[in-house]
Amino acid sequence: MTRRALLISGSVTLTLAVLVGVFVVMLPEGATDGLDLFWNDLMSQVRQDWMLSGAYMLNWIGGGWVAILVVPLLVVLLLVLLRRWRSAVFAAIAFAVSAGLTQLLKEIFARARPDDMLVTSDFGSFPSGHTSNAATIAMVLWLVFPRVWVAIVGAVWVLAMALSRTILAVHWITDTLGGALVGASAALIVGAFVLTWASLGWTETAEPAPRSPRDEDPPVS
Repeated sequence: MTRRALLISGSVTLTLAVLVGVFVVMLPEGATDGLDLFWNDLMSQVRQDWMLSGAYMLNWIGGGWVAILVVPLLVVLLLVLLRRWRSAVFAAIAFAVSAGLTQLLKEIFARARPDDMLVTSDFGSFPSGHTSNAATIAMVLWLVFPRVWVAIVGAVWVLAMALSRTILAVHWITDTLGGALVGASAALIVGAFVLTWASLGWTETAEPAPRSPRDEDPPVS
């Protein structure tokens, strides 16, 4: 993937996140109230104890000081241990940009959370900070290690985090969509600026195979 493709993808993704925010907050009565209310009611009816246990665990992992410090530092440490220190710098910057964008949009849209939420949360429902952080982790690792299994595991992680937020009724379903878009856009945009410097997986090339004697140039007579 080229720098131009990353920058365009990140910009489009961030624009979509902002548009979702406009639709759910700024348009009269909200453009997605029906979907949000339907999903919130559905989660209240289908949630089970095992679902709540998983959601509470993800709430702890994906929020507060654990999400702000511990999880990003673990990802950065992993990359350092793999001798990818430039990729580690990229990851740290992406996490910071993601957190900044998320808080900025929370302040701009100032959306109210569901009334029946099961955990205490900070100001602003849109976008979901937990989902944003999860999406940034998934996108960072995919850009560093562009493998199919990395993409699948990342997608499952983001989906699980998004569902956990609605199971706990702490976010509307569209908040999680916005969070996923914001988190992914942060990694894509930062990746566009450090693509070659950070030696992201997309820029790695295999070393040329050794030449055989048959490939050598014939002697000049």
